Amino acid sequence: MNRSLISRLAHASHPVAAPLGDESVRRLLGRAVVRGDERLLDLGCGQAEWLVRALVAHPGTTAVGVDVSADALEEAREQADARGVGDRLVLHEQDAGAFASERGFDVVMSVGATHAFGGLTGTLATAREHLAPGGRVLVGDAYWEAAPSAGARETLGEYEDLATTMDRVVADGWTPVFGHLSTRRELDDYEWHWTGTLAEWALDHPGDPLAQEALAAADRHRSEWLHVYRGCFGFHTLVLRPTPAG
Repeated sequence: MNRSLISRLAHASHPVAAPLGDESVRRLLGRAVVRGDERLLDLGCGQAEWLVRALVAHPGTTAVGVDVSADALEEAREQADARGVGDRLVLHEQDAGAFASERGFDVVMSVGATHAFGGLTGTLATAREHLAPGGRVLVGDAYWEAAPSAGARETLGEYEDLATTMDRVVADGWTPVFGHLSTRRELDDYEWHWTGTLAEWALDHPGDPLAQEALAAADRHRSEWLHVYRGCFGFHTLVLRPTPAG
């Protein structure tokens, strides 16, 4: 089973592909989309849930989403049309790092997709290329909430603690104007949804040739979460503005 299909199935009951609850998403979008007529870009948009929610909340906005997953973009189109905003959303199936546009965007988003740019710093560098004057970046990524084990680093990759992460963001020329740290409830809720929804799909489709593979993926993910990284993994979502030179 390919990773994009697993992700689509696992996020069926938690369409925001990050450990954030609905109220947290609403507050973050409210601090990023401040006028209501912005052009929005999501790099690595997945099912484009952030964009769809912003478009629903702000009828004057338009949006572009970029992702390599055809499965996720198909779901994004279906959701946008069902919620009445499909005419204001353009989707591109391509590598987000290769996306180009002649016009800048007022809000550039990338939540939970920094791996596509080699990490947080690379994500911010790409976002800066697309940002219009006066624009804002909404970015979400992991950090170490406690000292990680070697297994956690091997499973999730290389991150820093929150203070070091923020120092690097500021040194890179950004000013944080808002942020959210996912709570333990949000972190656990996301993992329960991811593993449980995928497992339920497998159990409800016993005759599907992919059922056993999906069930194994859910079991593996749950074991890694509980045994390897639950005690040290954190997630931050930041609203940033470029720091003026000088």
